[in-house]
Amino acid sequence: MPRYRLDVEYDGSAYAGWQRQPDLPTVQGAIENALLAFCGEVLTLRGAGRTDAGVHASGQVAHVELAKNWPAEKVRDALNAHLQMAGQRVSILDATPAAEDFDARFSAIGRHYLYRIANRRAPVALDHRKVWWVPKKLDAQAMHEAAQLLTGRHDFTTFRSTQCQAESPVRTLERLDVVRLADAIEIRASARSFLHNQVRSIVGSLKKVGEGGWSAAQLQAALEARNRAACGQVAPPDGLYLIKVDYPEV
Repeated sequence: MPRYRLDVEYDGSAYAGWQRQPDLPTVQGAIENALLAFCGEVLTLRGAGRTDAGVHASGQVAHVELAKNWPAEKVRDALNAHLQMAGQRVSILDATPAAEDFDARFSAIGRHYLYRIANRRAPVALDHRKVWWVPKKLDAQAMHEAAQLLTGRHDFTTFRSTQCQAESPVRTLERLDVVRLADAIEIRASARSFLHNQVRSIVGSLKKVGEGGWSAAQLQAALEARNRAACGQVAPPDGLYLIKVDYPEV
């Protein structure tokens, strides 16, 4: 059966996450319904990352197998047409034929997330539910310097959800950068894979550093505690975006 890679963008505000759930709006469910309307098949879509409720994506990747060998452009355009008719905030950026062993989740060798903070006194209007509004001035440089203590291979028990189903809490964080752009702070994180709530947990703890509540040494102590209770506030999903997934070059 022909396999297709789908590159997907979505506004997660209206969805209960990526993964299909009964009686709840999800991104996976929206695309699978569009596939049913397009080709009459009940299909299961596999995504590279199961983003939580309220989390957005500009570079999610999924794959699906169709019974018929459709032109890739037809798949993209037809799915977008059905998504638009259904009022979904989901867009198929591209559809491309994929090798039969390509798996959006298990073939991935890198995932990249962006977290956006609006750091200003005035509330946000245009970016409502697209950023974390933090009115207290944050020290982005202090946040960045502390963040470097979390890069590399560590036991991230402190920074993962108690409901995380990963077998091991050990992950290698390849990049964790914090930059200020006027009234905005951007945090970019890269790793082969992430634990459940890992990025949001780290961002919430870095915010504590930025507002002067924690020193870099206290952030490191939280990491070394390997105890969820040592984590700072978990950042809301509003500011989190899955922006890119890496795969081996063919």
